[in-house]
Amino acid sequence: KGLPRLSPKSYVGQTIGYTNVEVTYSSPGVKERNVWGELVPYNEVWRTGANEATTIEFDNDILVEGKKIPAGKYSLFTIPGKNKWVIIFNKIYEQWGAFKYNKEEDFIRFSVTPKQNSFVERLRFTFEFKEPYVTTLNLEWEKVKVSFNINTEIKE
Repeated sequence: KGLPRLSPKSYVGQTIGYTNVEVTYSSPGVKERNVWGELVPYNEVWRTGANEATTIEFDNDILVEGKKIPAGKYSLFTIPGKNKWVIIFNKIYEQWGAFKYNKEEDFIRFSVTPKQNSFVERLRFTFEFKEPYVTTLNLEWEKVKVSFNINTEIKE
């Protein structure tokens, strides 16, 4: 079996309206390192965790930043920056890190503003309910928090 991973695999899931959403990621620790701009370089595609690329999966269509995303599984890449992060839903979800990341497979890209946060040793994702069909997905690590809304009430 070997030793357990230094960045353990983690899962967080939530039912939003009638839609199940699950994020699967590996959770690295700060371990007294300089994370942003060093361990995780600014302005480069990041796997948004450790080991395999982080994934997000949902069993019904959702809206993110006003764009409809079909039900399915996607890699969740990011491009961290000091004042702006780019969030990427990529169609190729089975990949190690971001080494074979292909921009041509992006389904959506959008920008968010990072916020200062209280210290978090291990990378984590959390859901924060806004209303029955809307939740905020938060990424927190070190002293940074990045968030975006997921809406599952799609009116056609």
